Amino acid sequence: MVWTGTWVSDRLGTELAGDDELRGLLGLALRRNPKRAHLLVSGVLGKHVPQRPSVVHGHGVALGRRVRALLGPEQAARAVVLGYAETATALGHAVADGLESAPYLHSTRRPVASVPSVGGFEESHSHATSHLLLPEDPAFFDRGGETDRGPLVLVDDEFSTGNTVLNTLRDLHARHPRDHYVIVALVDMRAPGDADRLAAFAEETGTRIEVVAHARGTVRLPEDVLARGLRLVEEQDGRTADAPAHPAPAITPDRLELGWPAGLPDGGRHGFTPDHRARLREALPAMASRIIDGLGGPGRAGRVLVLGFEELMYAPLVLAGALEEAGLDVRFSTTTRSPVLAVDDPGYAIRSRLAFPAHDDPADGPGERYAYNVAGGGFDTVLAVVDSAADTPALHAPGGLLAQLGTAAPRVALAVVPAHTPAPRTPDRQEPSVLPAPLRGPAFSSYEPDDVGWLLQDLSAVRLEAPVEEREEAVQRGGAHYAESLPVEYQPTEQYQELYREALAGSATRIARAVGTVTELVLAERSPRPVLVSLARAGTPVGVLMRRWARHRHGTELPHYAVSIVRGRGIDANALRWLAAHHDPADVVFVDGWTGKGAITRELADALAEFPGFDPEIAVLADPGSCVRTHGTREDFLIPSACLNSTVSGLISRTVLRDDLVGPHDYHGAKFYRELAGADVSRDFVAAVEARFDEVADAVDQQVKEAASADRAPTWEGWAAVERISEEQGIHDVNLVKPGVGETTRVLLRRVPWKILARRGAGADLAHIRLLAQQRGVPVEECDDLPYTCVGLIHPRYTRGATGVDGKAVGSA
Repeated sequence: MVWTGTWVSDRLGTELAGDDELRGLLGLALRRNPKRAHLLVSGVLGKHVPQRPSVVHGHGVALGRRVRALLGPEQAARAVVLGYAETATALGHAVADGLESAPYLHSTRRPVASVPSVGGFEESHSHATSHLLLPEDPAFFDRGGETDRGPLVLVDDEFSTGNTVLNTLRDLHARHPRDHYVIVALVDMRAPGDADRLAAFAEETGTRIEVVAHARGTVRLPEDVLARGLRLVEEQDGRTADAPAHPAPAITPDRLELGWPAGLPDGGRHGFTPDHRARLREALPAMASRIIDGLGGPGRAGRVLVLGFEELMYAPLVLAGALEEAGLDVRFSTTTRSPVLAVDDPGYAIRSRLAFPAHDDPADGPGERYAYNVAGGGFDTVLAVVDSAADTPALHAPGGLLAQLGTAAPRVALAVVPAHTPAPRTPDRQEPSVLPAPLRGPAFSSYEPDDVGWLLQDLSAVRLEAPVEEREEAVQRGGAHYAESLPVEYQPTEQYQELYREALAGSATRIARAVGTVTELVLAERSPRPVLVSLARAGTPVGVLMRRWARHRHGTELPHYAVSIVRGRGIDANALRWLAAHHDPADVVFVDGWTGKGAITRELADALAEFPGFDPEIAVLADPGSCVRTHGTREDFLIPSACLNSTVSGLISRTVLRDDLVGPHDYHGAKFYRELAGADVSRDFVAAVEARFDEVADAVDQQVKEAASADRAPTWEGWAAVERISEEQGIHDVNLVKPGVGETTRVLLRRVPWKILARRGAGADLAHIRLLAQQRGVPVEECDDLPYTCVGLIHPRYTRGATGVDGKAVGSA
């Protein structure tokens, strides 16, 4: 039999090396994805290649039994299992079945308003990168108690570079630390360097990390594989086995009633317990009988494909398994978001492709979806199994999934599983009426009282500062979160202060133009009387300036508040409750200084899922990362307020979130550095920009007119650039790459920098960067192809021994 990786291997020079089982488990195809050329196509996963359900489920169960033997009965009884969306949702569930007593959760890309996220991470090579963790039980990851958590078992279909697993471990270990992790995959394809990074993380955090896989090997790729792969995809376009160009006509499928047990989750999106498993097993025979009857009996069904839907893999898989046990000739596979080239060749893993529009109103917008190896598969019946959220008019429309299936099989049936939506939690919360009023200057901050109200608690009397080096080491070891302490405030030298004054004089007009543009866009497109809510503290000077522009140009006094948002922890929920009690949430416009890679933009969108009515779109002064629609400019230039810390932000520290200081009824905290009043330039900065408002008025009008007709849709170019830089620099963690002038300044002032990448020829915008880098002993590398003016890289393997106790960075490590 021809190996289904031959076609790609012959043309790209790729080589699959390793255990004898690899070629039986994997084939190769080409991605339509600029991040990675090849796709390892599993023949036993049930995603791209139809397979017997007993084979699909059996591989997962076998892995689960190996994990159970590895852990021993006592630890296995305390384990929790986490699978990855969308490809490994059923595999992870089957591993949990093999463990027998383990609860199961899989990551998801579908936000649910009633379920706040308890974590998230990025899958850098994926077509859709962001993952949410939405367990119905907020203590899901704390099985065994917060001080004695059981092992966490992470399940993916393939373990390739290890980046996704490391991103997950960093996020979860910071929130729910434990001492034992088990990584499970069908195939372990890591290179030695990838294994070393996982071992280094285990050593840094003092954890035990073990890997269980059916087979091990590597994919050897030529250096130019990405460019060659993209060219090959372009050459094959128009010669592939795609669906017809014209939409297939709508069909009326046979709708089959399953009799799904009431209240039983449809999968692991919000958690699946051993009790749920027992209920499902008990109900499966009856549901299989209803399907067989609905198909007219075994004789009429013929060869059947049960087709799942993206993340909904496990329920269709076990239904297919029950049909197989009843004697039907059944295969199982699932639709997917991943765009893959189809080539009708026996040496290629993806022989045919059906394309159709998304039909579940996805949070990231409409897009094309795919079903592979269905056409030409010789199926008499295709039973599509979707959840109720996906049973929409788009599913049934011409060109939709059902219509396309009608071109591939004589008979199409549909079964709908009720989508499990957890009831909204009823947290122990303080009523908005008794939440404290905002803090204002001069008692808290050096701004005018009307400029901003701070929805924070005053922690000025608490010692929170720690040396930058101690904070960096604690954060990277997973023992602390950056918001649990404060860096020692940088006190600028006279030389640095002079650079700040020169920067302000040179850029005040440009800043005024951006302030006017973003404010006019907010007034025209968001609300005629917006409530400005800045993200403390970088967003607060911008919010003050936007408020001043509205007053200067329109005579309008806009309310302005500052709230805390913490990466990985979300926005201050009590502050939102106060805002909702005193203003219409529809009028609230969140304001920030600039975007880097867009992490806070994503964090805000996730955090607002449980607060309907608030618009998560941020308005920013500068959007070099192309992450938002509402911006003053997309230039990456020096905003002088980024040069300093509290002394240009009303003498307020960055915000603090620590359990012993911030209770369930408290706002997040911050300090007012009254002792730095002599160095404060907060009001001077605002006044210098406001003085340019009249001279930029005409330019603002023209820029707003052009923006109204321009395509301002975010492209997330910044995020893609950060992923590329992270891999090129060998960091493998996007959180340690800080793009743009503002973020680079923060790296030099607050973190332990490794090195700075600077666009060759960048002038005055980088004068303060070069000075700070010189003072901290940080190398600056000139680059020709940098999409930002500069990028700051945090030391990726920081310990005080690596950099020295003086905090000076090492050029190579």
